[in-house]
Amino acid sequence: MLNVGLVGFGFAGKVFHAPVIRAVDGLRLTTIVQRHGGRAPDPRYPEVEFVHSVDELLKRQIDLVVVATPNTSHHPIAKQALLAGRHVVVDKPFTTTLAEAEDLVRLAKQQRRIVTVYQDRRHTGDFATVQQVVSEGALGHIVLFESHFDRFRPEQKPNAWREEPLPGSGVWFDIGPHLFDQALLLFGIPEAVGADIRIERAGGRIDDAFDVTLYYPHSRAVLRASMLRPPVGPTWIVNGTSGSFVKYGMDPQEAALKEGRTPDEPDWDTEPPELYGKLITSDATRTVPTLRSSFARYYENVRDAMLGNAQLAVTPEWSLDVMRGLVLAAESTRTRRVEPWSA
Repeated sequence: MLNVGLVGFGFAGKVFHAPVIRAVDGLRLTTIVQRHGGRAPDPRYPEVEFVHSVDELLKRQIDLVVVATPNTSHHPIAKQALLAGRHVVVDKPFTTTLAEAEDLVRLAKQQRRIVTVYQDRRHTGDFATVQQVVSEGALGHIVLFESHFDRFRPEQKPNAWREEPLPGSGVWFDIGPHLFDQALLLFGIPEAVGADIRIERAGGRIDDAFDVTLYYPHSRAVLRASMLRPPVGPTWIVNGTSGSFVKYGMDPQEAALKEGRTPDEPDWDTEPPELYGKLITSDATRTVPTLRSSFARYYENVRDAMLGNAQLAVTPEWSLDVMRGLVLAAESTRTRRVEPWSA
């Protein structure tokens, strides 16, 4: 049994980490750092000790530290945990700069500890289905891939750090790590990145929309998100020389977690048939049932890697590539040029 300490018990900690960790055999969530507020410990976690600082956490018998705090604190907290000899999971984005990420990777190597980024959305049923359709070859050579992560939130959230003009804030550093990770899994490193990361909402102080294009020799991957676009259009569009795959709807796991459901419940991520994707060729249109997946698979891999039973899926080197993509897209927006991956 591996003991896990969670730093941060805001939205990410409560929704995306604590319930998922507890659903994984072999992981025991023993301690949570809740630094702000005088609220009583969450009644859903009676067996968990709540402390007020990372220093207190590191005095406990903790094998894995999970950092789910505001982005500007990722680097110092992860560094403190690595120096204390703990393995570390960092919520996305890894850090706010490529230099900070490189620093953590060097330190983890020196300490002989794992450092990895929480890429839970590579474990959604819709993405697993896209992967299967692409790998089967029914679409032929992929010429255009589009992924959308849209919401309609015309009003900014008061006192939300993600909407403050801070390093690593904004929708690109929030959603971009997921979409870029998925594109790398499907197509590998691009030759270049072109981006339009922008503010669409009146009074906005940090980006709330993006269109980012990854350039490959004979294809393009386009990553899109907006806070002023109701999620009624396709989430996935994959066009190839032999056909297309189109799918609507968002993966149900986030909504289930918000409702208090957990990954160890049966059928917790089942998607209704009307949201199944369509594979369209010149001969026919075929419905493709959505595969099952689970955010818990991410933590299962971390557990197995810590025990020496598997290779780490989200490696430090991979996480550096994602960070490089985030930074290149931001630079492309600034320069209004397509930025090559290799200088």
